[in-house]
Amino acid sequence: MPPLPDLVAGSILVSLIIYALLGGADFGSGVWDLLSRGPRAALQRLLIAHAIGPVWESNHIWLIIAVVVLFSGFPQAFAVLSTALFVPVTLMLAGIVMRGAAFAFHSYRLHDEGGRSRWGTIFAAASLLTPVLLGTIAGAISSGKIRAQEAIAVGASLTWLAPFPLSVGLLTLAVFSHLAAVYLIFETTDPDLREDFRLRALWASVAVAALLILTPILAHAGASDFYGALLGSGWSVGLVFLTASAALGAQVALLLRAFPLARICAAAQAASILAGWGLAQYPFLVRPDLTVVSTASPPATLRLILYSLAAGAVLLFPALFILLRVFKREALFGHPRDPNTV
Repeated sequence: MPPLPDLVAGSILVSLIIYALLGGADFGSGVWDLLSRGPRAALQRLLIAHAIGPVWESNHIWLIIAVVVLFSGFPQAFAVLSTALFVPVTLMLAGIVMRGAAFAFHSYRLHDEGGRSRWGTIFAAASLLTPVLLGTIAGAISSGKIRAQEAIAVGASLTWLAPFPLSVGLLTLAVFSHLAAVYLIFETTDPDLREDFRLRALWASVAVAALLILTPILAHAGASDFYGALLGSGWSVGLVFLTASAALGAQVALLLRAFPLARICAAAQAASILAGWGLAQYPFLVRPDLTVVSTASPPATLRLILYSLAAGAVLLFPALFILLRVFKREALFGHPRDPNTV
């Protein structure tokens, strides 16, 4: 059985993967709302609002779980990160709050708006910026530039704005946008709208592929230890093969309009990217000073965290299943909604 610190750290990674697959698609939907153009722009925005409206609040629970487990299970790492990355973390949280508030106001006025409202613009802009900040934070954590002894000094500098963290931020945005476009195909029966989002998914997949090549190149200079772990470990070849296969599978499935397969491949690609980041980061929580073991809380605390997660899962997963069955049954299992109906 893995040590307690590894199990607790693994729960953070699992929460982040689920957050990317569910909440990440919500952010990507906001990006497509911002980029909606042409004669079907209003229908596209209406479809996006109907797609994310019933579930977007519940999707944030996975990020909350990751943060709570981090500060309770690894308090030293949480203290260093919240100090060194105070600016991007604060901006990301502000983006999440502004996006949620703006969407609430925007979604109630969809039928009254001739074009994009002020709230719709805020919702879309926050959906664009927040994933970039989230990915930039992950890149900064892996860069090796955050030193535990100098957290305040590093936070005062703009290390998180270096090319490698920014490339991770753009990769996060591209992956979320790709997921959203693929998911939105299942939210409508209108063939024109489905084609709109199919084409967007294809373009987003090209952006993901380009950034998957660019990010390791920048990591070679900007995060050399992380680069070595990512591409020089025993699992590296298998992970690269899995990610490439999922990306190619999604691309081919979209070209052939095999949408269920495209959805599986898009989700597998996103999950493998995040899993690769977690594996390359291990055994560090913050490179190069803070490891999973050295920053872990006492064993009694870690056990309590794991017991709490297990007990919470008993309540959480059935509740989420019911939520998705009630509001997403058509999109998940067929017969998606007509975008002209509410």
